[in-house]
Amino acid sequence: MINRTLGNQHISARFNAELEAIKTDLLEMGGKVENQIELASKALINGDGGPAEEAVAIDREINRMEKDIDEQCIRILARRQPAASDLRLIISIAKVTTDLERIGDEASRIARVALKLAGEDLNSPAVVYLGRISSHVSGMLRQALDAFARLSVDAAVRVVLSDKDIDEDYAAGLRELRAAMQSSPEYVDQYLERIWALRSFERIGDHASNIAEQVVYLARGVDIRHTDNEGIKSLLN
Repeated sequence: MINRTLGNQHISARFNAELEAIKTDLLEMGGKVENQIELASKALINGDGGPAEEAVAIDREINRMEKDIDEQCIRILARRQPAASDLRLIISIAKVTTDLERIGDEASRIARVALKLAGEDLNSPAVVYLGRISSHVSGMLRQALDAFARLSVDAAVRVVLSDKDIDEDYAAGLRELRAAMQSSPEYVDQYLERIWALRSFERIGDHASNIAEQVVYLARGVDIRHTDNEGIKSLLN
């Protein structure tokens, strides 16, 4: 009986170590994605191609990390057959990893836009909104990952609720660019590139919100997708 108890404790300790390792890898991946967004945003706002090239290069590493984490999740599911909260953790990690990879794809698209527009007029239409939305989505992602690390429902809920500010900046920037296209049609190609960048930032905000929703699911076992803001606010302490 003693040996069996010690054996179970050993298995449990190894399982906990595996879970902590995969959480650490996920947060490391998140840090790289944050850096990628920062580089892509800097390149776009400052008209500098150097950071854009760095952001594109990071995307390959993010893709590799996504595959590694997915493989770890599959191994744990196959070998450990986790239940209850441990199963929720693995499911959440897998979903968050997917969102991080998609954020990386959007950051890479923004970087490629920056490369096309490098050296152009920094006072072009919507540059203010591009700066605001890039800062906002970077903050959302940072806060969502921090909420995941701390399992903070309050922090996660605030991230989800802040997504409306992203939508407002996106809509305002889009209006300004459409007006610019009408008044200066000779620059329509450049303005379209900025629209793609705005759209990518807006999608990054959506993915950051998805990550925050997974925190609520992980901590409370509650799925808040498609829940209205009043219902989400009710989760705040």
